[in-house]
Formats: sequence, C-alpha cells, structure tokens
Amino acid sequence: MACFLASAFFLVLQTYAAPPELVQAGFGITLNPMDFAPGLSANVSGDVSSSPPPGTSKRAPHSIIIGVRKGGTRALLEMLDIHPEVAAAATEVHFFDWDENYAKGFEWYRELMPYSYPHQITVEKTPGYFTSALAPERICAMNSSIKLLLILRDPAERVISDYTQVYFNRLENHKPVQAIENLLVRNGALNIRYKAIQRSLYDIHMRNWLRHFPLEQIHIVDGDALIRDPLPELQKVERFLNLPPRIVSTNFYFNQTKGFYCIRSDGRERCLHESKGRPHPAVNSTVLQQLRSYLQEHNRTFFRLVKRTFDWQ
Repeated sequence: MACFLASAFFLVLQTYAAPPELVQAGFGITLNPMDFAPGLSANVSGDVSSSPPPGTSKRAPHSIIIGVRKGGTRALLEMLDIHPEVAAAATEVHFFDWDENYAKGFEWYRELMPYSYPHQITVEKTPGYFTSALAPERICAMNSSIKLLLILRDPAERVISDYTQVYFNRLENHKPVQAIENLLVRNGALNIRYKAIQRSLYDIHMRNWLRHFPLEQIHIVDGDALIRDPLPELQKVERFLNLPPRIVSTNFYFNQTKGFYCIRSDGRERCLHESKGRPHPAVNSTVLQQLRSYLQEHNRTFFRLVKRTFDWQ
C-alpha cells in the first residue's frame, strides 16, 4: 500500500515536472518511466553542442547500487561498467535521498542518466540511499520491480573507513580533526549516535528496504570478498541482472603499489581514485572491541533478515 500511494505521488510529480510536450503526449501519466522518450539534453555531461549516438536514449535505471557508503560502491560500479551491456551513470545523483533533488522531478533525474542502447541496462549508484528513510519508498514508486545492488563490508571496518574519508576531507579543507577514539567514545561509553556507527547498523536500514521490496530483488555483494577476488562477486551480479557472462579474470590485475585490484578493459588499465583504499588509522584495541561488541547483535539480526551470513569479526 505504501508503495502504491508513493507511486500515485510520483506520477503527480512526473506530470508537473515534465515538459509540456511530454505531458500532452501522455508521458506525464505513464506507469513505466523506462518507456519515456529520449532525453532533451545533448549528452550526459550537458554539452548541448554534440549529438547522442544514433539509436540511444536516456532511460531510468534498470538497477541501482543503493549503498553502503564506504562499502565499495565505486569499485563495484567501475568493475560492472566493464560489461558491454551496462551503461553506468557518471555521478552520484542523490535523487531519492535529497528532498531538494527529488522535488526537481523525474525528468531532471533521467537527464542525469547516460545514453544507452536498447540492449543495455542503465545503472546508477548513490551510497546514501541505503541509510535514507525515504529512498526505498521513492524508488519503489518509480519502479517496484527494479533490481537493487547492495555492497556491504565488515561494519566495524566500514566505520573506520568512514572516519578516514572524513578525516582526509577535513585536512584538505584546512578544518580541525579529531582522533577516532574521541568520536567513538563519549563519557566513557560508546557513542552510538556517531553517524559512522549509525550507518553500520545494517539490520535497521535493511528492515526499511524490505518493507518495500522482496529480498529476491536485493542482491548483496560481499565487499570484503570483492576486494580479495573481484571476479566471483561480479559473476554473481551478472546472473542477478540477467546479463550474459562477459567479465573475465583478465579484466583485473593486482596493483602491488596500491594494494588492491585494478581494471583492464578495452586495451586500457585504470585504478580507482587515490582517495580509495587509504590506510586506516590504528584504533585503540579496547575501543575497537567495544565497537565490535555493540555491532554483533545487529549483525546477527541482519543475517536473519537476509538469510545468509558474512565473515565479519
């Protein structure tokens, strides 16, 4: 019922956000956003001086990588983009989790998708969707049968990675920083209100998604396994998305300097941005144990929800 009501609102949103010519043609009340006419702008970068490749159009995503932040979403998208039948959005759109973007309407969202051929699927990734209270209902309103990808890693390690990203961002912007222990602990107890910890309570966020989507529509990628050996995880994604097997072991090589796998495709080699894979700070062992102990029950609840387990400490 919640998804049905959200769908009705989404249709109204489309009608008022769509250009008049689309509304007159009936696109403003269509039930399938993927059937919308090709976009009006010239290409994904917004350069109106060039034309899109013949036979392509901008379409709503067939699959969305919904998170989690610092779980490996960028690596997953870059590796999945190797597949010739995948068209990946260039940026994190934040359409379903940011009210100011959602108010711009579906046409604004679709214009940010890449041009794709009819045989391709469009994939968007915004890590903030997983922890958003509103994103599941809004995505369901757009397409209740969409396939969702969720990449997760050890939640305690994810907390530290989250801190590391913020730490370096603040340093680059000449802002003061704190030791991780000062954020994890308040008045001698674990600071469970710390946002990085809240994002690692996978069970709480997963319950929200399962109110709107069956588990069969959410494929969970093991982010720790993806780092160790990308191919098996990507083959599972190919099967989930009903893609023909095209990603092979030669698409990856281990970069000894960076310490993780890089991509080899179309005669080119590329690695993730230098901001990815940064070394984590050493964390006080007592504080780290407090964190892991707190997360254990949430992890067990999550395992029951998704009917599988992960090798998390």
